[in-house]
Amino acid sequence: MIQRISPPGAPAPRGPYSPAVRAGDTVYVAGQISIDPISGEVIRGDVAVETRQVLKNIQSILEGCGASMSQVVRCGVYLTDAADFQAMNAVYAEFFGEAKPARTTIIVAALPLAGAKVEIDAVAYLGE
Repeated sequence: MIQRISPPGAPAPRGPYSPAVRAGDTVYVAGQISIDPISGEVIRGDVAVETRQVLKNIQSILEGCGASMSQVVRCGVYLTDAADFQAMNAVYAEFFGEAKPARTTIIVAALPLAGAKVEIDAVAYLGE
């Protein structure tokens, strides 16, 4: 069964996509940027500030799907500046601790929302 999910408290999509899709025991979270879910405004700051908001958004979406960060098995990270890798990585480690998902980090020329420094997507497994 496939279920498209827009959990309360998650940022509203800025395009024709679902914040999350559950397919069986797997939840796919769409790429998130540093949008404040209440105001809908982009939170601007250094990459650590933006990464923290991005991961809070992912955490909120997962919780709305009945999942947690510890169930994330894969993330894709997109950075606009390779020099931001260490700062992003430090915040990322705060959210995942010992539950380290597989990850790809890609340096991109730009993200769809002008000025955003980081975007992260996630896949969580809800099975045993």
